[in-house]
Amino acid sequence: MLRVQRFTSLIEVLKIIGIVFVVAVLIRYFLFQPFVVEGSSMEPAYHSGEYLFIEKVSYRVNEPERGDVIVFKYPNNPSINYIKRIIGLPGETISIKEGRVYINDQLLSEPYLTPETKTIVDKDPSASYEITLPKDNYFVMGDNRDHSSDSRSGWLLPDEYIVGKSAVTIYSQK
Repeated sequence: MLRVQRFTSLIEVLKIIGIVFVVAVLIRYFLFQPFVVEGSSMEPAYHSGEYLFIEKVSYRVNEPERGDVIVFKYPNNPSINYIKRIIGLPGETISIKEGRVYINDQLLSEPYLTPETKTIVDKDPSASYEITLPKDNYFVMGDNRDHSSDSRSGWLLPDEYIVGKSAVTIYSQK
């Protein structure tokens, strides 16, 4: 009788371990995913080496919003993930002139930038830029504009490349 009870207990433990594993996999692939920030393109909001969780649920029920910090597959190489801020939404006209960003001819308020930050194109402060975003495409930029490879380089972000929205930083080296 004792041997049967131990065997039953072992089966119960294995069932619990299996359930925990399945739940962890489901959470990882459908709800939250960890990422490590690499590079300085999002400073001062995020620093290289920070660990953060992105959440994957909100964009299944709501559209991304201007100002959201997202992780996405880089359109020119989907095996690489980038972290940037959404600046322009589908259908909007984005203009960059005299170091400032305009959305549909309205100056964009960017409180997440340092006051001295200028948005330039092609490393030329006098260059201007304008694009009207096609359906299902976003214009993204890093907060550290001098050190960011982003939509100013000529690529846009199709919505299907968005992995998730930054939710919480869980470890910072600073």
